[in-house]
Amino acid sequence: MASSKTVTLSAVAAGIMLSLGAAHAAPLLSATEATTIKASDLAAKEKALTDFPLMNSVKSSIKTLANSEVEKIAPGRAANPENVKRVESILTEQDWDYLFPMRAPEYTYSNFLKAIGKFPAVCGTYTDGRDSDAICRKSLATMFAHFAQETGGHESWRDIPEWRQALVYLREVGWVEGQKGGYNGECDPNIWQGQTWPCGKDKDGDYLSYFGRGAKQLSYNYNYGPFSDAMYDGDVRPLLDKPELVADTWMNLASAVFFFVYPQPPKPSMLHVIDGTWQPNDHDKANGLVEGFGVTIQIINGGVECGGADENAQSLNRIAYYKEFANYLKVPIADDEVLGCKKMKQFDEGGAGALPIYWEMDWGWSAETADGKTNACQLVGYQTPYSAFKEGDYAKCVQKHFNVNIVDDSGQADEPSDTTDDTTPAPAANVAPVARIAGPVGAVDAGSQVSLSAEGSSDANGDKLSYTWMLQDGQTLSGQDKSVVTFAAPVKDQDAQYVVSLTVSDGSLSSTTTYTLNVKAKAAEGDEGKSTDYPAWSATQTWKAGEIVNNHGALYQCKPLPEGAWCNNAPTYYEPGAGLAWGDAWKAL
Repeated sequence: MASSKTVTLSAVAAGIMLSLGAAHAAPLLSATEATTIKASDLAAKEKALTDFPLMNSVKSSIKTLANSEVEKIAPGRAANPENVKRVESILTEQDWDYLFPMRAPEYTYSNFLKAIGKFPAVCGTYTDGRDSDAICRKSLATMFAHFAQETGGHESWRDIPEWRQALVYLREVGWVEGQKGGYNGECDPNIWQGQTWPCGKDKDGDYLSYFGRGAKQLSYNYNYGPFSDAMYDGDVRPLLDKPELVADTWMNLASAVFFFVYPQPPKPSMLHVIDGTWQPNDHDKANGLVEGFGVTIQIINGGVECGGADENAQSLNRIAYYKEFANYLKVPIADDEVLGCKKMKQFDEGGAGALPIYWEMDWGWSAETADGKTNACQLVGYQTPYSAFKEGDYAKCVQKHFNVNIVDDSGQADEPSDTTDDTTPAPAANVAPVARIAGPVGAVDAGSQVSLSAEGSSDANGDKLSYTWMLQDGQTLSGQDKSVVTFAAPVKDQDAQYVVSLTVSDGSLSSTTTYTLNVKAKAAEGDEGKSTDYPAWSATQTWKAGEIVNNHGALYQCKPLPEGAWCNNAPTYYEPGAGLAWGDAWKAL
């Protein structure tokens, strides 16, 4: 089963630079003073850094329809959106029943139409000469072929051929609603994933389980959160609080359409491969990345299925299923279309689809600031809490990483450009304080006393601040007298890192930051508590679903099928506790 994680790209538009603040250079502040920046200047820079053709094209393709309108969509409804009507003209409810006779009952034709309607670009109308109907048919054939591999029954003994056995799995095998401990290791509020996509809790106060649900088998809070953000117009809470909606409503199919339209940098979206928006450059072509069904396999699961001398079993399945769906939906397959992905290298930052979609601190140097810091963020290809698809995230990134006060100057006249006043202008309205942590430089010894200070935190309005710390042991301390905390560094037998979270509040607004404490290992005193009753993991041994292994002193259990099939694939990706996507195959015990 393919991983649903998002990762990605390169720094396009790196040459676009704007200066923040007044047109004429103002006197430099001291390195300890906060720099005041107008919100309008940050908005202007955000717009400039994201205003280029590929970004604009992607933003257009991921636009969504309001849920109030999506809920009205029904088969045969005269007022259905145009892209839904196109799908209805190509695929009737009778076709749906024929193509997916073994589907879980929640995967209804009506839910599929709603999922399509949520994303107007899917099977939408092209006004530049491209054949809208042909692109729609090919999109459906591609989606359905991947459905058959990802959620298919794969039971060759049945009278129903395998290509028509898709959408069998609604929830991950072995998991039921209410079951605890599923894919919520990233809910920890001490790490940015847990802060950006805070997990919901059950009646017992335990984190909800974010196991695989829906046609894409969406897993983990850091995928439920962005999906909720897209489905609910910027609100991450609905699906983090009620992940079961991804199984029981039209979200079960919308999750797959979401994956179809969203790029996973440096990979382009499948939609842009199919409709021709993505045009491989010379670097892509040298890596074997060319138009055709094969490159969509690379997008969905290339790390496991692509690059070998021959097609593997999974990619051969996808090719066979695609041919069947293409035939049924009247999609011509050219003799020279590349259907597989053998010898195909993975997408990288040199490709035409390499679109950086996250904001990260600009680590460069500036001659215009006292401390040399840029007071700016840049586009990167790896996932951070700040998305280029969300207006205003650029300002959040700048405030997170730099000692700045952001002034809301909406509706106000700008400061005169020829001012010589070197005082910091007072904010027009209450602004959030800036949280800062000072701590030890370098690693500390296990068991030693550590002090962390928030005394460098600031508030542009001069409000009295309160401090809330989440320590490494889960303990929370808060109050206006808690600007400094002292505790013993955890004792471990190996070097470790611990993230301490601080939230600073002025009573109405707050900001949060984190500090990573590096702790040197305690002198080895044996491996007490480490189980030796289980075999050591080996890439050369075959592991069955349910088996428990010991890898690097920790225990892991191979998940039930179909996920358990990955326990014996690609160690780079699935070595328990170490592979890039090990959590898709193994469960930590």
